[in-house]
Amino acid sequence: MKIDILAIGAHPDDIELGCGATVAKEVANGKNVGIIDLTKGELGTRGTAETRRIEAENAADILGVAFRTNMGFADGFFANDKSHQIELIKMIRKYRPEIVLCNAIDDRHIDHGKGSKLVSDACFLSGLIKIETKGDDGSTQIPWRPKFVYHYIQWKNLEPDIVVDVSGFVDTKMKAVLAYETQFYSKNSKEPETPISSKNFTDSVLYRARDLGRLIGVEAGEGFNVERYPAVDSLFDLK
Repeated sequence: MKIDILAIGAHPDDIELGCGATVAKEVANGKNVGIIDLTKGELGTRGTAETRRIEAENAADILGVAFRTNMGFADGFFANDKSHQIELIKMIRKYRPEIVLCNAIDDRHIDHGKGSKLVSDACFLSGLIKIETKGDDGSTQIPWRPKFVYHYIQWKNLEPDIVVDVSGFVDTKMKAVLAYETQFYSKNSKEPETPISSKNFTDSVLYRARDLGRLIGVEAGEGFNVERYPAVDSLFDLK
């Protein structure tokens, strides 16, 4: 299956929080979007790997993506090394995305910046003809390099290079976020408190979208950092 966008996150819920509205919008626009979670989030204070798997599947249904899969890398301990890069290269060559969305370039959780660099490096290496990989059927894969790698923004308020108008899709984003019932605010929860389990955090996801929308003159926005500036044919192509 060739897809248009491959969204990759270190943990289940990273994509929903960072670019869930963008994903929902592109799906509504007829684009094929797939999700890859690098880890099962098994070190998370709240919930378990199994509850997060179920929540991730529910969130994927809400977003309407073509598929969601998990690499099974070790939460907290995966590395940006050859073995992990090769596994991601296989996935990039399998799905041949035009665009890859991945973790924030710098963030509070160590897996986010680490996952960001791992995905970025794998996207570059995936285009090298002398790196040979085998597909699921044992056939040699064809090299493939995505045209763009965009990094969504997470805990830290990084200054975006691009803001996507996601007006009309924030409700879908928030439904997908709140599908992770074990992770986020619930007045009836008996789980330990974490930095993302407060109502203030959940509210912040919404008001960040509203604020980025305000800055570009629309209802809501999601911000991304870029590795290579996208080009336009004319200044009039910019909103």
